Amino acid sequence: MIDWKSVEAADCAVPADRPMDDLVRELSRALGDPDPLVRDGAPYTVLATWIARRVIEKPRRLELGDEMAARFTDPRIEARTFAPLVLDMLVGAGDFKASWVDAFARWYPAEQDLRGYDETLGWLHAVAHGADLLAGFGLHPEAEPVRMLDLAAARLTAPTDHVYDQLEDDRLARAIARVLTRTDLSEADAVGWLDPIADRFGADRISTPVPAHLSNCLRTLRLLYILADRGVRPTSELPPEPLHHGHAVKSGIATVLDGIVRR
Repeated sequence: MIDWKSVEAADCAVPADRPMDDLVRELSRALGDPDPLVRDGAPYTVLATWIARRVIEKPRRLELGDEMAARFTDPRIEARTFAPLVLDMLVGAGDFKASWVDAFARWYPAEQDLRGYDETLGWLHAVAHGADLLAGFGLHPEAEPVRMLDLAAARLTAPTDHVYDQLEDDRLARAIARVLTRTDLSEADAVGWLDPIADRFGADRISTPVPAHLSNCLRTLRLLYILADRGVRPTSELPPEPLHHGHAVKSGIATVLDGIVRR
């Protein structure tokens, strides 16, 4: 196996003694490795750098994307949850296939292992990593932003006993906010995805303790309200961008939250 730490230390220079296909294949395996020091270490940095620098040619990048899309059905949670990170790298570099969106849409709201961190496997973060890709797809001109908003609603209303405990609610709220910066969204589309949330949680009486999925949803919407009011930063270095139809989004969120807490 290549010493990826040495490659990283050398400013991610491409090793001259191995074909690129072999290098990418090894990086692909590493990004699904059960050892968090392998999966979330130097191989991650090297792959992200090579994709950003276009070191890997487009046909091989598309093949890599297909590999990651197939991992959404992998039996190993660490393989499933790191696949969206690699796909987000590719989408951020301009690569896109509709089949990737379809695979993501089947996986994201259905994933049941929502642990943020595991003592043995390290970071898993299905909700947070999926949120990053949701934003990437939602901002891509070839993807339908409404589909991503509907997926966010499906994720928020999916039953679970796991309470988000590693800022997953913040990551998902930020992803939704970024999709909502698209100026081609109609006002109806910008708020329509809230309807199934209102329908889902408006039908039941709140019990105590509050169910995990309802707590997750409430906290996500509260932060989204703040982002709709203040804007969302694409990166920490850039100023906030306003949400298109931000006032309508705030009003819609407030109506949903009020309807839930008054039950």
